[in-house]
Amino acid sequence: MTLSDAQIQTLIAEAQAAMAEAHATYSNFTVGAALLMEDGSIVRGANIENASFGATICAERSAIASALSQGKRGIKAVAVTNATDTKITPCGICRQVLYEYGTDIPVICTNQSGEHMIHTISDLLPHAFTLD
Repeated sequence: MTLSDAQIQTLIAEAQAAMAEAHATYSNFTVGAALLMEDGSIVRGANIENASFGATICAERSAIASALSQGKRGIKAVAVTNATDTKITPCGICRQVLYEYGTDIPVICTNQSGEHMIHTISDLLPHAFTLD
């Protein structure tokens, strides 16, 4: 999928807005994500940390869970951002989860300034696990 500049900027802004809702009391590393759905809607998510670190939820998976619980299907693109100068990419678990919803999903990896790079989820996870 080719994203317009307006779509990219909107997704980055929505991911930045989601980041403000992060619960990162242990790492102080806030992350926000925004999904562009097939119906044109945008669903946001933020990282939610827990004292039991295995219970922590990344922003991307938070957004996916929110979208699915709202009955939304079909992820067209995702943006992920943080409050540093580093253009972050999804972690390994999030890459695997995103891959489940499409192998060519564009992933906009951005930083606090909005600088970005775009990869497909297949680029980020070239040897994904599948049941096929």
